[in-house]
Amino acid sequence: MSRIYFDNAATTSLDPAVLEAMMPYLTTNFGNPSSIYSYGRESRLAIENARKSVAKILHAHPAEIFFTSGGTESSNTAINAAVRDLGCRHIISSPIEHHATLHTVEYLHNHLGVKLSYVNILPNGHVDMQNLETLLANSAEKCLVTLMHANNETGNMLDINAVGQLCKKYNAVFHSDTVQTVGHFPFDLRNTPVDFITGSGHKFHGPKGVGILYINENIKIQPFVHGGSQERNMRAGTENLYGIVGFAKALEMATTEYDNASRYVRGLQMYMMQQLKNTMPSVSFNGDPCGKSLYTVLSVNFPKTDKSEMLLFSLDMNNICASGGSACTSGANQGSHVIKAINDNADMVTVRFSFSKYNTKEEIDSVVSKLTELV
Repeated sequence: MSRIYFDNAATTSLDPAVLEAMMPYLTTNFGNPSSIYSYGRESRLAIENARKSVAKILHAHPAEIFFTSGGTESSNTAINAAVRDLGCRHIISSPIEHHATLHTVEYLHNHLGVKLSYVNILPNGHVDMQNLETLLANSAEKCLVTLMHANNETGNMLDINAVGQLCKKYNAVFHSDTVQTVGHFPFDLRNTPVDFITGSGHKFHGPKGVGILYINENIKIQPFVHGGSQERNMRAGTENLYGIVGFAKALEMATTEYDNASRYVRGLQMYMMQQLKNTMPSVSFNGDPCGKSLYTVLSVNFPKTDKSEMLLFSLDMNNICASGGSACTSGANQGSHVIKAINDNADMVTVRFSFSKYNTKEEIDSVVSKLTELV
C-alpha cells in the first residue's frame, strides 16, 4: 500500500515548479547578496523581487516584509520586540497558541517579570472576545495581544479584524501567528489592523527553513539577531537565497490557485467528516469545522479503547501519516495542550488529519475503512 499523507498542517511536499524556480540559485547563481560584483547583485535582485512579489500578494509595502528562517523566529522577533522596544508590560495570549508563541511569552513572564494573561476559550474552540475586551480594558500597563489567526490543531479561525480593532481601541500592540493561513487565504494587510504577522514557506508547498515577518511600517523595532546589515539591518546573517526565491514562488502559485484549491481541499475535509460520521457514529470533532475554520484541518475524537490508544502507531504501520494534535511535539508525545484546553476528555483519542491539493477522495475512503478496522 503506498503512503497516504494526511499531515499537511505539519509540513507539505515541495511543489515541483517551486523547486525549478529555486534550482538556479542552488547551482549557478550562488553569489552572496551582500557582494558588490555582478554575481552578488543578481542574488540581491532575486531577493528584492521576491520581497516585492510577497508584499504585492499580501497588500503590504515591500519595506514591511522581512525574510526569516520561519514562523518560530518571526514570532520570537515580534513578541520580544513588543516588550523590549514598544513598552508592552502585559501580554495577553491564549492557552491554545503554538509553542513558538506560548514558550516565548512564558519565558518573558518568568524571566523578565512581564505580566501574562490568557484569554478564555469557548467550548467550540473560539476566543472569548468579551473576555479579551475585559482584559484589555482592565490593564494598567500597555498590552501586547498575541493570538493566532488559525489554530494548527483544530483549524478554528480568529476574526483578525475584530481583534485588531479592539487593540486599536485600547492602544495595544497586535501580533498574529498566521503560519497556517498565509498561502491558504487572501490577505489585505493595508486594511487589516495588525502590527505583526508571520508566514512559513513549508506550509504551502514551499521550502522548509524560510519564513516572513510582516512589521507594520508605523512600528520601529530593533533586530533580534545581531551581526550584519542584512534585511535592512533587521536580521543579521547571509540570506537564505534559494529559500526566499522558493517562498515567493510558492506564495505566487498558492495565490493563483486559491479559488480552485481551497474549494477542492474544503471538499475533502467535508467528505471525510461525512464518511466518518456515516461509518462511526461515536466519533466527534474538535473546534468549529463547519463554521469559521481552516479548510485544511480536521481534528477527530475517537472513543478510547485498547485498540484506539495505539491509533497513531497503527495508522503509521499502515502507511498513513496523521498526527495526534500538533506534530511539533510528536517526539515528546505528552498529548496536546490545545485539545486539553477545549476538550479535556480522558476517554477520547484525538487524531488530526490535514489535507492538501495532492490528496484525493480515494485516499480518504482507504483511511476511513482502515480506521473502521482499527477502532
